[in-house]
Amino acid sequence: MTDRTWQKVNGIIQQGHQVASGAALDRPYPAGTIEMQTPFFKALGLDLSGYFPGTLNVSISPHTFQLTNPKFTFRQVEWTDRHPPEDFSFSRCRLLLEDSAYDSWIYYPHPETKKRNFQNLSILEIIAPPIPNIQYGDRVAIEYNPLELFID
Repeated sequence: MTDRTWQKVNGIIQQGHQVASGAALDRPYPAGTIEMQTPFFKALGLDLSGYFPGTLNVSISPHTFQLTNPKFTFRQVEWTDRHPPEDFSFSRCRLLLEDSAYDSWIYYPHPETKKRNFQNLSILEIIAPPIPNIQYGDRVAIEYNPLELFID
């Protein structure tokens, strides 16, 4: 992912709803949504094994984003019987922290098919490999493909 056409946006790691990882106190899915969804995504062509089964919430405020041509879009994924099927999109990215770069994915559950835990459009949800010592408040940069993602 070293293509020179990629662009960069700065952000800060923020605490999210903690439902994706299953860490929320009132967690409806004890294993976390990402762990539950991963087999469905793999069957559709996206293998997330090797990635942390949760998301990093990166605030890019005051910027907002829009996925324009994501690498993957999966429609009507029936990953739970607790609510109707959902649509998901994924765009490749790299998370830069200090002197390290991590090949990652922007994870976008489409809000029009989602029942709860909405994110504002200044929060990128990132599925990344395990990153030692990352914590809330860390300043990071996200390298993204402007053909897949628009940031204003």
